Amino acid sequence: MCGLTGFLTAGADAGDCRATLAMTDQNSLAMAEVVTRMALAIAYRGPDDAGAWADAQAGIALGHRRLSIVDLSPAGHQPMASACGRYVLVFNGEVYNHLALRGELDGLPRSARNDGARDGDGDGGWRGHSDTETLLAGFAAWGVAATLQRAVGMFAIALWDRQEQRLTLARDRMGEKPLFYGWVRGAFVFGSELKALRAYPGFDNPISRDSLALYLQHCTVPAPYSIYQDIYKLEPGRLLLLDAAGLAGKTVHIEAYWLFTDAVRRGLATPIQSEAEALTTLETTLRKAVALQAVADVPLGAFLSGGVDSSTIVALMQAQSTRPVQTFTVGFDEAGFDESPHALAVAKHLGTDHHALRVTAADAQAVIPLLPAMYDEPFADSSQIPTHLVSKAARQNVTVALSGDAGDELFGGYNRYQWGPKVWSRMKHIPQGLRRGMASGLTRVPMPVWDSLGRALPGARGVAHLGEKIHKLAKLTLASSLDDLYRGLVTEWPQGVELVRGAKPLPTQLDNANLGVGVPDAEHRMMLWDSLIYLPDDILTKVDRAAMSVSLETRVPFLDHRVVELAWRLPLHMKIRGGQGKWALRQVLYKYVPRELIERPKAGFGIPVGQWLCGPLREWAEELLGEARLEREGYFYPAPIRQVWQEHLSGRHDWSTRLWTVLMFQAWLEEQQL
Repeated sequence: MCGLTGFLTAGADAGDCRATLAMTDQNSLAMAEVVTRMALAIAYRGPDDAGAWADAQAGIALGHRRLSIVDLSPAGHQPMASACGRYVLVFNGEVYNHLALRGELDGLPRSARNDGARDGDGDGGWRGHSDTETLLAGFAAWGVAATLQRAVGMFAIALWDRQEQRLTLARDRMGEKPLFYGWVRGAFVFGSELKALRAYPGFDNPISRDSLALYLQHCTVPAPYSIYQDIYKLEPGRLLLLDAAGLAGKTVHIEAYWLFTDAVRRGLATPIQSEAEALTTLETTLRKAVALQAVADVPLGAFLSGGVDSSTIVALMQAQSTRPVQTFTVGFDEAGFDESPHALAVAKHLGTDHHALRVTAADAQAVIPLLPAMYDEPFADSSQIPTHLVSKAARQNVTVALSGDAGDELFGGYNRYQWGPKVWSRMKHIPQGLRRGMASGLTRVPMPVWDSLGRALPGARGVAHLGEKIHKLAKLTLASSLDDLYRGLVTEWPQGVELVRGAKPLPTQLDNANLGVGVPDAEHRMMLWDSLIYLPDDILTKVDRAAMSVSLETRVPFLDHRVVELAWRLPLHMKIRGGQGKWALRQVLYKYVPRELIERPKAGFGIPVGQWLCGPLREWAEELLGEARLEREGYFYPAPIRQVWQEHLSGRHDWSTRLWTVLMFQAWLEEQQL
């Protein structure tokens, strides 16, 4: 795992950009100094090494921070030039099958490799054994898109083609690794995080009020937008191409080398009908993905919550390891939020070397002041706090940790996949007037009462945090369709533009009705949307920033694209069955872990933010939500925020998620102004 950054300006004969950078006859050196400062802003992403390269004649500069995982020697230093001299690359991530790609390249005639290697060169002409060098050789032999289509991994890259004078940015298929880009004072800038872009001289891009409104809806700024005007996120599976003509016109060309929606439709068109075949193929494919990702030249472990997803990954790791796998979890004192006993039980059964960190409310609250800088733009999934804490604990022992993320999106794990269709089938025939009355009745019952009822349900049918789910359900009673109901489930402030002064609506993938064409089952459409939006923009963003802030690399075996493609070949009844999600995944897991250690109500990786806002965090929140302050800053209309705050304090509603979105923006804004 690493951090990359850079910029492209007009050539050496340009005036304004050169003046901005105070260029002299030593233009390349001055550009390298600028990009070094940009990379320094994200030094925690790569504390082991740093590098910069610039070509003033072309106007290009590349910077890199390295967290050494594969090939710890200087042969893995970046920016790295190809052996043929055509390409210069900075790369963040891992290509897990790069040794297999080397084998393919070694089998090519020297003339076909186009990489400058000569007959008789030792070790196939390779200078080291890094995946960066493998990528460069692939680009020379096959081209960029064809190489990335062969690659199994997570990555963000910036590649300069000296021959074509073209910059290429690329992001992995599912969006594990971040990549921002955009325009600052006429220059095209890019990097792993916004901090690097803000370090470019003269950065003064204003906050995008339109993006802020989207953030209030989604608790994160969804791609392709960012919180700043003229700055964007490259979407997963895309290539961005930019040359001198595009630079002059401030236009980029973006194309896909892999599309998730194509994988979905291919999978649905070729389902695996046999359960036995499906389960055998799933286990085999997952074992291969785990084995491939459990290779590193540094200590490696895994997160373990004791749930289906993380337990499956750890079970397959341990089954293929000759020594105990190091596993990590955090536990909380608050009832309903502590899954550490379940993790310990699974760890004991599998025989892992388990590390459990006990976290107090004070420990978790101490992370809050760090969040604005850690997440770099407003981000309001409060499980960011325990995610950071477990990453910090893991980093004491390992440099790489595997996680069980994406199991819910691929195998039907979220409660909404079951609740949504059931609720809509009963609600769609009820007149809206009666629905309003139902909603009023549901919300009159306090959340703690609903929570008690949820815990009283027998056995595995118990429902954690039932009150929050019931109150959220109540606000969806006026949905016009099942897809509309889903949109309500995954948006927090439904009308963000009505809360933000001067905001206009921006389209997102949720507004693209074509995405669901050819996906007949509502549950599958929900899983598709979650994989396109919630997974990359929330879950993967949360894990990347929380882990990289402590220089920990995380890997997600479920996002091996072959696992993703296989998941969509499993019919819906192999995912959701008997009122329970992840049926097929559970069958694989039960071969390694007894059912009774896993079967329990699903709970999120959360913290009691709602309770804290009424207690130890109340003064902090009141200061950030003060009416005079909101008026002075000028981003929000204060009245609806103050109303939600008072309702939360009164105990009538748990508005913790809505409030957290505003609080995280306010805290981020304050940090930007320091």
